[in-house]
Amino acid sequence: MNKKETTTKERFMLGTKEMMSQVFDAEGRAVPVTIVRAEPLVVLGTRTRERDGYEAVQVGAGKKRAIARPQQGFFTSLGRLRHVREFHTKEQGAWRRGEQISVSVFSEGDIVEARGEVKGRGFQGVVKRHGFHGGSRTHGQKHSEREPGSIGATAPQKVLKGKRMAGRMGGNTICVKNVRVIKVDASRNLLAISGALPGSRGTLLRIIAQT
Repeated sequence: MNKKETTTKERFMLGTKEMMSQVFDAEGRAVPVTIVRAEPLVVLGTRTRERDGYEAVQVGAGKKRAIARPQQGFFTSLGRLRHVREFHTKEQGAWRRGEQISVSVFSEGDIVEARGEVKGRGFQGVVKRHGFHGGSRTHGQKHSEREPGSIGATAPQKVLKGKRMAGRMGGNTICVKNVRVIKVDASRNLLAISGALPGSRGTLLRIIAQT
């Protein structure tokens, strides 16, 4: 993708989380970053409001050994793509099937948002799940350090819906906004993004430039 196309099209990318690291800036300060491996995307098609009811561009990334027979006709010569995702855009007419999108669409200093699935943590108590400080360790309270305390009231005589209690934690998709692209390595298809991003190693991330 040339420089002219980069400035006119909306910028987005799919990548897998690799690891945490640090980069030193011009003043010698260490900046914590997350390394994201973003292989080139392949444009598979577009969605229009007249035909599909919404506007988006469909892209594919990654490779896998084999694909199902119904998908072989759709992918044809574009490859055996592992991940297929859609990005909502009003510029779907600017994309052509088979076109590739690389990490060079981003530049150092760009502000982006990253979406991914956080680690699943199973059933957790209120201290870990919601940050409760627990009960006092003094005055005879022997087993209430991590208990939630009172969960109801006298008048309604029931637990109100939405009460913060113990339960399943993690495994949901979150969005981290206003993170900065610190470094772009187009030769190795790597992005260094400031701060921590959701998920463990290998988590698929959707990276979208903020306007």
